[in-house]
Amino acid sequence: MTEKRYKHLYGPVPSRRLGRSLGIDLVPFKVCSFDCVYCQLGRTTVHTARRDVYVPTGEILAELADKLSAKPLCDYITLAGSGEPTLHRDLGQIVSAVKELTDIPLALLTNGSLLSDPEVRSAIMRVDLVVPSLDAGDAETFAKINRPCPEITFQSVVEGLKAFRREYQGEIRLEVFLVAGINDSDSHVRKIKAIIDEIGFDHIEINTATRPPAEEYARAVDAERLHHLCKILGPNASVIAAHALPSERAGAVSRDDILAMLGRRPCTIDDVAEGLNCHRWEAAKLVGQLTEEGKIIPERRNDKDYYQIKGET
Repeated sequence: MTEKRYKHLYGPVPSRRLGRSLGIDLVPFKVCSFDCVYCQLGRTTVHTARRDVYVPTGEILAELADKLSAKPLCDYITLAGSGEPTLHRDLGQIVSAVKELTDIPLALLTNGSLLSDPEVRSAIMRVDLVVPSLDAGDAETFAKINRPCPEITFQSVVEGLKAFRREYQGEIRLEVFLVAGINDSDSHVRKIKAIIDEIGFDHIEINTATRPPAEEYARAVDAERLHHLCKILGPNASVIAAHALPSERAGAVSRDDILAMLGRRPCTIDDVAEGLNCHRWEAAKLVGQLTEEGKIIPERRNDKDYYQIKGET
């Protein structure tokens, strides 16, 4: 039986930091306050820092209630997706509703651009895990790698992180995304570390481009150098690695499931198998069929094939 398709939910999908994650998309595709050069979803199409009800709150919550009624296997419900989730004006209402619907931990993946806003900080106080980003140690590099809206400054992002750390009692894992030739020098990473040490985070997650980025020049930092930079950032830093999932969870998957997943982000066959809870051979067979029919196309990246919907960049 084909799984029901949703407008605002996706997955569960494999996440290197969260295991199997059931995602909630709070904004339409690429509505974001940043236009990061490394973004796996491509360039930002609606570049804004304005908070609004970008998708109907009632629709989001109705879909989530329906999905949860089927008792999906997932480790986190994650506010993330196709843009910056804190741009949704009803974020606090959504967080409260999710906490009423389920005991599954709630995570937020955010670029951190709006944490300087007290309303945003208040809205996410009940989230179990917040993963903000800090990819730069100075304003010049911030502008180069994150390409923010004009009203968002490097200083406002740093001050927002400081304010949130003071007020929030839950877990904060800071993501630092490194791009070769832009922010991966020892000296620059030490600038980032100085800010991290001043604020204090539960963990630092070091990431680099593993899927095709928005800009071709946004090259991955090689593994050896990542681990070197990890040591500079200190003992509570680690390089994000693939998250192993129990093999006994394997089950059936449909072509529609795969298309829905690839409509959100490019994935390898292993990503599909892990995220959709099926055997790898089954995922490979259906991905092969969809490729032959021209519905999806592969792109070679770091010696792996990432599949995406044909015509999407």
